[in-house]
Amino acid sequence: MFNLNSLNPQQRAAVESIRGPVLILAGAGTGKTRVITCRIAHMISRGIPSDHILAVTFTNKAAREMRGRVREMLPRKPRSQGDSNSNGETAKPAGPTLCTFHSLCVRILRQHIEKLGYKRNFVIYDQAEQISVVKKILARVFNKQKVDAGQVLGFLSRFKNGGAAAVHVQHEEERAMAEHVRARYDSALHACNAVDFDDLILLTLRLFREHPEALEACRSKFQYVMVDEYQDTNAAQFDLVHALTHVHRNLCVVGDDDQSIYGWRGAEIANLLDMEKHYPEVKVIKLEQNYRSTNTILDAANAVIQRNARRRAKRLWSDRGTGTKITLHSFSDDEAEARSVVEHIEADRLIRRIPWADQAILFRTNLQSRPLETALRQGAVRYNLIGGQSYFDRREIRDFVAYLKTFLNPHDDVSLLRIANVPARGLSEATMERLLAASHERKCSVFSAMKNPVIVAGFQTKARESIDSFVQLVERTMDTLSQPTLAADPHGLQRWAERFLDETGYLADLKRSEKTAEAGENRVRSLRDLSTGLDGDDLSVPGTGRLEKFLDDISLETDRNDEEESAGNAVTLITMHSCKGLEFPHVHIVGLEHGLLPHSRSLDEGTLDEERRLFYVAITRARETLTVSHCAARNKYGQAMPCHPSAFLKELPEHLVEDGDAKAKTPVTLEAGKNMFSALKAALE
Repeated sequence: MFNLNSLNPQQRAAVESIRGPVLILAGAGTGKTRVITCRIAHMISRGIPSDHILAVTFTNKAAREMRGRVREMLPRKPRSQGDSNSNGETAKPAGPTLCTFHSLCVRILRQHIEKLGYKRNFVIYDQAEQISVVKKILARVFNKQKVDAGQVLGFLSRFKNGGAAAVHVQHEEERAMAEHVRARYDSALHACNAVDFDDLILLTLRLFREHPEALEACRSKFQYVMVDEYQDTNAAQFDLVHALTHVHRNLCVVGDDDQSIYGWRGAEIANLLDMEKHYPEVKVIKLEQNYRSTNTILDAANAVIQRNARRRAKRLWSDRGTGTKITLHSFSDDEAEARSVVEHIEADRLIRRIPWADQAILFRTNLQSRPLETALRQGAVRYNLIGGQSYFDRREIRDFVAYLKTFLNPHDDVSLLRIANVPARGLSEATMERLLAASHERKCSVFSAMKNPVIVAGFQTKARESIDSFVQLVERTMDTLSQPTLAADPHGLQRWAERFLDETGYLADLKRSEKTAEAGENRVRSLRDLSTGLDGDDLSVPGTGRLEKFLDDISLETDRNDEEESAGNAVTLITMHSCKGLEFPHVHIVGLEHGLLPHSRSLDEGTLDEERRLFYVAITRARETLTVSHCAARNKYGQAMPCHPSAFLKELPEHLVEDGDAKAKTPVTLEAGKNMFSALKAALE
């Protein structure tokens, strides 16, 4: 059961405002989900039929959490109170509809899509199936012309959701191409009784326009509508909500314009800021009491976000006390930054008994994870990378590591089979399967089978030539890596790696395989970053020895059996875009440099305010302590590139920030030293 007396005055006002349009401005950590679920439970307790209530959010996880909370708040009815079906069994009473935008549209279309010429058993195509359709169309329309199907599909999606005027295209021929393809694409999907994710909302809107009776049926059912994270809605989602509610006007939207960080994927912050244009009678309720962070953290966040001119004024506060100051560090480069963060995390674990799970490292782009993951692995610190694939699990990294392992040990079948035909060199799956079978039969490695003239003689000429060419590539590279001249060059392995990847055609193949040129460049960049770690400090070690050490380091796995350090106890690595909605006791924000945050594109694209909101979101993830840092140089494209501190750092009030570098140089008193020693001793015992 829920108790309205447990809510603060603003929360209670939001819960009890049932009829008419309501805008709940829910600042970070102000109990937004609690308010939404209490409001639903309160409406039901006031006699509103639960099946007339619709609550829409953006993720299935959020929808499941809401359903669970509402279920716990409502009293359980005895089975005798339920209606009986034709078999005399007690029917389960209908409850509120709590779902995502897309699942809502699927429900509507399953009932009404026949009006649009589809069958009710339509299928929803995933991205791979969509690309397959686009490729077939491009092959017919553009014949032998090279066209990237992924790029065309991306443009189609943006075009559908925002219209032609909302889509930025560098080349007009790309626009013409996509517009030319769209009609054929839609027709191809319709012929298969299929839709894509964009179609789910757009077809629902078309249904409402062309068949008012379907819209009226939905309005009659959903008489009370709530929308979570309203600042993240796009134009099509706004149209859907407006169509459902502009007659009965029982719309409650919950959101925070200060946390609008998804403009790059179509989110319209104006939907929240301009609420009064569409619902002049809207009641605005601000939730400003934060239950998460100390006032030092909140005051810093408030000071940063108030620099944005177009926002709804609000000021977060907490009854959790002042807390400690924000610590600012500057480092020579990103590797020094990563090592320092890991050292602080381990010191906290040993001295202050802070588990890994209480620590989070936040960064602007996925590429920043490489030095962090390396330092964590070297420190034997368990971690989870959220919102992105682990740097060492990326396809291009696994491919390159497999190449290195093959050159050190060509009889490593797993590594050799991974890269034998990457990039394509005539070693088809059928060829490799025959070689693998021959190696099993003769109890030898696949590489030995490839060198066996009797085995190779059984293949056709083209396959024999491909096998021989690959064997020569491996042996030639092994010879190169063992040369003394390579070992004597401080950057010899790095230069060899970049030359090898280019000459073999791997980099070009990597770029071609991606949907966008930017995605391809990002993969190439991650390989160049990795190659900088190939050369060790000891030039007396031969190239192959340095490679062995390099592979040992990145393969390092923690093997801790202590129950405290289970899989669930791990440091969180997460991008700022992925961390919204999460919170951590101790947060480290790294890479606060111009070009990263704010991003280098923000000035050209006019998104500086959104970059500042991203910083605000990152700050407000911290509950107890916050550490921020920047570097004088960062490894980019395999080279150390100079960096400048982010302008956002100057927006942090000086009295809330302490210099972590100066603090580290402060002599430790005898008494403090005794206390630290005692704590460390106790931790180790």
